[in-house]
Amino acid sequence: MALLIYFDYKAVQKRVQWVSTTKKSATWTKTHERNARRVLNLMIELEGLWVKMGQYLSTRADVLPEPYINVLKQLQDSLPPRPLEEVRGTIEKELGKPMSDVFADFVLDPLATASIAQVHRATLADGREVVVKIQHDGIKEIILEDLKNAKSLIEWIAWAEPQYNFNPMIDEWCKEAPKELDFNHEAENTRTVSRNLSCKTDCGSGSISSAVDVLIPEVIQSTDKVLILEYMDGIRLNDNDSLEAYGVDKQKLVEEITRAYAHQIYIDGFFNGDPHPGNFLVSKEPPHKPILLDFGLTKRISKSMTQALAKMFLSCAEGDHVALLSAFAEMGLKLRVDMPQQAMDIATVFFRQSTTASEAKENLKALSDQRERNVKALQEKMKLNKKEVQKFNPVDAFPGDAIIFMRVLNLLRGLSASLNVKIVYLDIMRPFAESTLLGSLTHGQIPNSQWIYDSPANSDVESKLRNYLRELGSDKILGIQVCAYKDGKVIIDTAAGMLGKYDPRPVQPDSLFPVFSVTKGITAGMVHWLVNEGKLKYEETVANIWPNFGTNTKELIKVHHLLNHTSGLHNALGDVVKSDPMLVCDWEETLNQIAKCTPETEPGSAQIYHYLSFGWLCGGVIEHASGKKFQEVLEEAIVRPLHIEGELYIGIPPGVESRLAALTVDTEELQKLSGIRAGPGVPPELLSNVAQMASGVPVLFNTLNVRRAIIPAANGHCSARALARYYAALATGGSIPPPHSADSKPPLGSHVHTPKFPTAPLKKKKGTGKKKCSTGNLQDASNSDKNGYSQLRTSDADDEAAATAAAGSGSRIFSSDKILDAFMGVGEYESMVHPNGKFGLGFRRYSNASGTLRFFGHSGMGGSTGFCDVENNFAMAVMVNKMSLGSVTRGVVRLVLEELGLPVPDEFSTSGEKGPDMVLNLAPPEQQS
Repeated sequence: MALLIYFDYKAVQKRVQWVSTTKKSATWTKTHERNARRVLNLMIELEGLWVKMGQYLSTRADVLPEPYINVLKQLQDSLPPRPLEEVRGTIEKELGKPMSDVFADFVLDPLATASIAQVHRATLADGREVVVKIQHDGIKEIILEDLKNAKSLIEWIAWAEPQYNFNPMIDEWCKEAPKELDFNHEAENTRTVSRNLSCKTDCGSGSISSAVDVLIPEVIQSTDKVLILEYMDGIRLNDNDSLEAYGVDKQKLVEEITRAYAHQIYIDGFFNGDPHPGNFLVSKEPPHKPILLDFGLTKRISKSMTQALAKMFLSCAEGDHVALLSAFAEMGLKLRVDMPQQAMDIATVFFRQSTTASEAKENLKALSDQRERNVKALQEKMKLNKKEVQKFNPVDAFPGDAIIFMRVLNLLRGLSASLNVKIVYLDIMRPFAESTLLGSLTHGQIPNSQWIYDSPANSDVESKLRNYLRELGSDKILGIQVCAYKDGKVIIDTAAGMLGKYDPRPVQPDSLFPVFSVTKGITAGMVHWLVNEGKLKYEETVANIWPNFGTNTKELIKVHHLLNHTSGLHNALGDVVKSDPMLVCDWEETLNQIAKCTPETEPGSAQIYHYLSFGWLCGGVIEHASGKKFQEVLEEAIVRPLHIEGELYIGIPPGVESRLAALTVDTEELQKLSGIRAGPGVPPELLSNVAQMASGVPVLFNTLNVRRAIIPAANGHCSARALARYYAALATGGSIPPPHSADSKPPLGSHVHTPKFPTAPLKKKKGTGKKKCSTGNLQDASNSDKNGYSQLRTSDADDEAAATAAAGSGSRIFSSDKILDAFMGVGEYESMVHPNGKFGLGFRRYSNASGTLRFFGHSGMGGSTGFCDVENNFAMAVMVNKMSLGSVTRGVVRLVLEELGLPVPDEFSTSGEKGPDMVLNLAPPEQQS
């Protein structure tokens, strides 16, 4: 039959080339109708599983031509009925008594005949109106044989065409389909779904359950092959004339059905896996509620899978790569290749807005084009030829539970298309997904021991801090880490809250937080390290190190001008990045662009915060002075000596996604920005856009392509314990502290810094000029470092041994006795900083009560910070993922320092709702009230 249909279409394809447009359309319509009837007749003849497939295809008005939909929808409820003798025999055998003893009346003509059973209307002896579902004789053997044949067919296709491996799908069908053959099972499913969706109990106003208003028939009696249900008078979904006559709002109808399924999937974890139009009716009385039928193929999923599906949905809605990959991992979906943007594109397809049948062709073309782009991206990423890419399956393992879930979404999409309505799934399903993911996770509903990571307190002040965090609760805190060193020893190492708004996993000591301008303090440390190594001088002109930089009046700009924010390049690339935000992902291009910029003020004349340009200016100097890649210098200067592998990055490598915190915004605090004016140290362009930036930044920085970029002013990723250890070293002029607290689990420095991608792809071929990088992907050697993370080290074991030895030997990362003066711009370095400026060389500096500069550090937009007190040998870091104006961080810092009897830096001690944020704290106090 397949060959007959194939040759029919090929012949028509040739013939219509010579006819007019009008005749061409009519010819194709007749061809579709002719072949649809062939398919219908064969499916009716074969019965069983093939009828189920026809029912599925009949719902896909968004995929198949209209003649196929019109013909195949007969399979939904109007197959040829079985003989009455067979029906009577089954009923009397199953119920153990004559039909006349059970029914006062039994209508001989069936209401509907489907693939597994047929349904008759009847009246019980007690007068109740019912429907009786009777299983076809011998259908069980037919279905099982069809599954066996389908499995063989799928295996052959997977062998012949590896890119079309549907084995996971058929395996799930083989497991679930036989359950439809037990009507006792269906009866219990019906009762369960009815209880779950009922609003009779525990359904106060505003609850999620009250958002669902559907009808489900009551179960009267059941056996293995007979099911008796309450009769409900309704209109079939394919009876368009009746729907119109009764004035049914089809848009509202499909939205209500979608809500019912969202409740079943996300709230109950128990849903009907077969929502084709034949399994619904519409009540004839207003408000025309959906009637849900046939719960034979009902799927129960675990609480963890329910949450993973909710997280997958919400991460698609938010464009959050981190949460999406986390959801995949929790679902059991394993990928062979690292392509987060393509993973997001594919996942988003499932939840896209449905289209009407008339728009389906255009929609399909767009999806086909996207698929071609994804295949091309895969081919380029993996360096595969066309034949290899066809055989390469990027999915290593696909969870069976997700198969039924995706089938349900496709059937719902087909339902909306067949009724010619549009459904915005993201809007309808979001409340249900949020409810299951977040409903039991607020601070007030879970024990404190779960909200604060379970680790022993290092000091009394840490115990008091934890009580303070509990008092603040989840209203002000999403996720937080706090770490502090005093005299080289850890006195605080606390983690609390969740990794993200839609990622309820607990924050742990090794979780990685995006820290924005905190990164500048790390980048500045790298510049100082190169000066200390004799590879760079503060008073050296940048053009001498970086020849391409010496254009457009930048010849007089020196290294200390960059560190001190006095180069005049405070707005460099601001307009370019505003028009093309993704430019920040291209390291080489941003360096080229920054080298072409023109200063707005004379070097050294004004200190104006280099909010974004600082990283590329210093980054270009670092690479040109060292002759090494930026991330190589970061490892050599800071990460390895301090033994903080795996917990401090500027641009993350693939393989650390499971530890990433996702950003969200404290919208209540952001509203306070409207009352703040820019001071002379703040670019007006920045402050005027800061609210908009703060709202948009989480969306941008929750994508992995931005997190993996090198943006040395903005996209550091670190743990509080790694950053605190860095500042503990800086506070002593570079002395490496003793090893971190043994109570902190996992141990600091125990992670592999550049982990391999979990599943290796195709084997490397000889003579291709490709190398296998540490991510497990095949990359061209010349491009491996451009936007990704290359293999920087020879042996993890050697590095660990060297770092451990260094940590215990009293060694230093700086040998200069004057390095502290350089950090703060005092002593012989005073001439290199702006008079009375808030910056030393690369660090924000603070005075103590007597006016002496003894504090320095750097905060970032949203509230994360790291700083140290040189006079008292104290260092502290706070990481947050709920971006605000810093009130949480300020309260945490103030509590700790006051408990220790240490002075509080002015950035954290001033009243009002500002800081710690460079943008806000560079304005004079009178302008910040």
